[in-house]
Amino acid sequence: MISVHPAPLRVASVPASHVYVRHLSAPDGHHDVIRLPDPVPADGRTVPGGWWPPLMLDPGWIRRNHKEFDVFHVHFGFDALAPELLADIVGELRAHGKPLLYTVHDLRNPHHRDPAAHRAQLDILVPAADEVITLTAGAARLIAERWGRTAHVLPHPHVVRPNLIRAPRPARADVVIGIHVKSLRANMDPLPIIDTLARLVPELPATTLRVDVHDELLDPENHWYNPDMVAALCARARLPGVRLLIHPYFDDDELWRYLSALTVSVLPYRFGTHSGWLEACHDLGTAVLAPSCGFYHQQRPCGVFGCDENGLDSDSLTEAVLNLPAEQHIPRATWPARRAERIGLAAAHRRLYERALDR
Repeated sequence: MISVHPAPLRVASVPASHVYVRHLSAPDGHHDVIRLPDPVPADGRTVPGGWWPPLMLDPGWIRRNHKEFDVFHVHFGFDALAPELLADIVGELRAHGKPLLYTVHDLRNPHHRDPAAHRAQLDILVPAADEVITLTAGAARLIAERWGRTAHVLPHPHVVRPNLIRAPRPARADVVIGIHVKSLRANMDPLPIIDTLARLVPELPATTLRVDVHDELLDPENHWYNPDMVAALCARARLPGVRLLIHPYFDDDELWRYLSALTVSVLPYRFGTHSGWLEACHDLGTAVLAPSCGFYHQQRPCGVFGCDENGLDSDSLTEAVLNLPAEQHIPRATWPARRAERIGLAAAHRRLYERALDR
């Protein structure tokens, strides 16, 4: 049978505005896949990070708009949805003959202390998806073990703009070890890591430990309010070689400047799966020390230290810092490689969309 598909294919991506999703398109502007823009809520609400809770994840939206797309592709944004609602979404897609693709970014949700809710959501999405995608071989293996599904392993695209990937790193003689606590999401356990590094830094030449945290931890009206954590960080900032910065969310340009100012970024996670932060560091030539949980080490070259829900292996973190390569030897993305990778990702997704439609 010869397959005939509309060209370009129209994809309802959830969410379309996320940098990962935007960079699944070919970089040359040739669009044989068109991704619908995220619907904007009537009240204009957004969430921190710049994109809104996806309105496409609603059976009513699918019912009203099913003629506007060919394929439905879920990435993020279903954190708060009940499994029953996800089942209704799957049912609505089936009723209108629309294939579902799901990219498994997170096998363990970094915002959930208890994994049960996310596991129940995955128990709906993974079996129902016409095609399953993930980022690493390790994640694909677990998907096969848990759900009997074969996931296509496709790499994470670049995060940073091409001109910054090409740009030389700022010249500096000192070493800056960075830990960004962000807003202390559930998978973060920064204090044992900070304590280990604070003991090590005074022994290293021209080395500073920089700790960043969002100022919403000091806002009593904010969901992330945590004055105890801020007090603990301030106490550690009095130690030799430790610098604490409390500030609002970085915009993209501020974030790229921050990452470029670090020699190494230490990810203070006790559980998780993959990381866009790690990809941005790879784009900018900043080394990464990643925890042994999840599959961060399979994404890009990085150092690994022992850290999971059982705690931190301080000795392995110390060893990872001491074994950091000289800055000129830190692996870094090149734009030609990232561009070729992105072209390959665009073609691979087009093939998977066509395959799902053929069913």
